[in-house]
Amino acid sequence: MTVEEIRPAGAGDVAAVKSVTDAAYQPYIARIGVVPVPMEADHAANVAAGRVFVTGEPVIGLVVIEAYEDHLFLDSIAVHPDAHGKGVGRRLLEFVDARARALGLPEVRLYTNAMMWENQKIYPKYGYEVVERRVDGPYDRIHYRKRLAA
Repeated sequence: MTVEEIRPAGAGDVAAVKSVTDAAYQPYIARIGVVPVPMEADHAANVAAGRVFVTGEPVIGLVVIEAYEDHLFLDSIAVHPDAHGKGVGRRLLEFVDARARALGLPEVRLYTNAMMWENQKIYPKYGYEVVERRVDGPYDRIHYRKRLAA
């Protein structure tokens, strides 16, 4: 597996997007008691909408983002377990920041399940602050934001 530049996903990447997402989120099913939302996403629709960016050949990491008027929403970040510890997640988070700046957006927002405690250690290291904790159906979520310097 090689890490390469981060590029928009194409139709040919849909199977890899599903595979990496499933591999990244599968370990959380037992812990949180439900299938994580990213595993049930319509990957083909997200790719077609230009919201998915991938890295690696084969694909080893990806982000799903959506631009809003006042922020960039990081819907999902997934790194294949075989690629953990190689800086893939860091590079993807840096890409998200750069994308938000390029779009003229002042902040990035995301949420993570409260039971995914690993993420609660990672996001603050990259400048994210907790905004609120909110239960949404079966999901107990911690919402974060990162304000970007102009």
